[in-house]
Amino acid sequence: MQVYKQRTHNCGELREVHVGQKIILNGWVESQRDLGGVIFIFIRDLFGKTQLVFNESTSEEVMNLAKKLRQEFVISISGDVILRTTANINKDIQTGTIDILVTSLIILNESKTPPFSISGSEELNEELRLRYRYLDLRRPSLQKNILLRNKVYSAVRNYFSENGFIEIETPILTKSTPEGARDYLVPSRVQPGKFYALPQSPQIYKQLSMIAGFDKYIQIAKCFRDEDLRADRQPEFTQIDVEVSFPTEEIIQNYTEKMIQRIYKEVKGIEIKTPFARIPYKIAIEKYGSDKPDTRYGLEINNYTELAKNSGFELFEKAISSNEVILGIVILNGSKFSRKQVDELTEKSKENGAKGLVFLKVTENGLEGSAVKFFTDVFKDKIIKESGAKVGDAISIIADSTDTAFTILGNIRIHLANILKLIPENVNSLVWITDFPLFEYSKEDKRYYSAHHPFTAPNLEDEKLLDKDPGKVRARAYDLILNGNEIGGGSIRIHNSELQSKIFSLLGLKKEEAETKFGFLLEALQYGAPPHGGIAFGFDRIIMLLTGSISIRDVIAFPKTRSATALMEDAPSNVTEEQLRELHLRSR
Repeated sequence: MQVYKQRTHNCGELREVHVGQKIILNGWVESQRDLGGVIFIFIRDLFGKTQLVFNESTSEEVMNLAKKLRQEFVISISGDVILRTTANINKDIQTGTIDILVTSLIILNESKTPPFSISGSEELNEELRLRYRYLDLRRPSLQKNILLRNKVYSAVRNYFSENGFIEIETPILTKSTPEGARDYLVPSRVQPGKFYALPQSPQIYKQLSMIAGFDKYIQIAKCFRDEDLRADRQPEFTQIDVEVSFPTEEIIQNYTEKMIQRIYKEVKGIEIKTPFARIPYKIAIEKYGSDKPDTRYGLEINNYTELAKNSGFELFEKAISSNEVILGIVILNGSKFSRKQVDELTEKSKENGAKGLVFLKVTENGLEGSAVKFFTDVFKDKIIKESGAKVGDAISIIADSTDTAFTILGNIRIHLANILKLIPENVNSLVWITDFPLFEYSKEDKRYYSAHHPFTAPNLEDEKLLDKDPGKVRARAYDLILNGNEIGGGSIRIHNSELQSKIFSLLGLKKEEAETKFGFLLEALQYGAPPHGGIAFGFDRIIMLLTGSISIRDVIAFPKTRSATALMEDAPSNVTEEQLRELHLRSR
């Protein structure tokens, strides 16, 4: 083992004020330029990089050692801080006004040639990056993301601590309960044939913490879901988990808004205005075709069903007689679309499930388009007037079942915003979506499912509908949307055992099954459970949006692939027969 001195500075902090000082730096070799009598080397650490100089004043021993240096060697150097000439100042790095004239060099560890350049900016194969994640994490772009993640973590914990929240750790080994995704199961060695589950969320435990009287709970918790993966989803993820006793929706939302303010202020230096807008679920679907709308641009959906009843267009009138709807979006300057662009938009609508698309251009002579010849003159005039379309605009229209039509136009709306470059930069649109339906009905399974989770309280005004028409019951639930991305969701919880049992029953859980899976919660609710509610935030997704990353894997230190594989450590992997026998298992 090489003996080396502790560094006096890191590789990103030396400036002109340090000129003349003797310093010690430790770090990695980023690059080397040997110009014969002079060698230049960049030394790098987490904090930045500094240029080292070896020249005619350097001892022969140190110069020979410097010639051996290669990328990613770990070194310790001593030297003098010298000032660069004006012509040689490097404005791209913080230490660009100085160099270090090296007097002593120790190679602490050599390195094999890395499989990719640590300092390069080229696109890298993700599998290669994840296979050598410890090298990938040396790259400044990823280190910047992880450092920002740490700042957000600290801001969140400090905010909730200052507001009287108690940090409570909940179990990782827990009971398997249905929460909408498959559980990761863990076999018990001492209880043959029985299994723990990794928690999909700490939902039940944080409710029990309120029943226990802890008033305000916070945890930055690990959660696990065995589900299909995508760019913003991982099998294990981090959640900011919050619960409050005796709340209203406004109390939870107020805490949330101040937390978001704190994050943006401390991490990005941006002032976020509150309160955030509130949009009922029904309005969000009807205006934006989504329950997570991006409100940074227009392209709002219009309903032309009533207007189209006397359009003269058989396709529209036949759709309406089949209880379908006629919806459209006004495209500013859409009359400039070429035939190719119209065809691409039509194809995009079909990819999203549309039967077709009617494209109308608004010109000085009125409407133009292949369907216009079928329209009545009254309909032509009314649709221009009611849509608000101006000369030069276009109207894209589809006819389909209600849910399908809104979903299709919601996706078309996003597509149009991207191709027309309507999304403004450096704008943060934060909105609450409220008044969600409590249940979603599955025609395939012929049963109701929870729109959020089975512990969500129904709207007080709608409780009477639970027996008559459960599909019309609204939930005391709320989601927080940032630029079209859901970053948090929560609700006021059921705190009455009888009501909770009733909800389980409506969800198709028989009494015995509910007792088996949730008996401890139902029992706890009978011992003076206070009204309570909370919210949970996708921590990784927030960091992804703050950093502008396109994948959640770029803001997690050691993520899994889309197939839930850890390439670096090769997990999941086979285990020995002896391990299986200890767990009373056999591999099939």
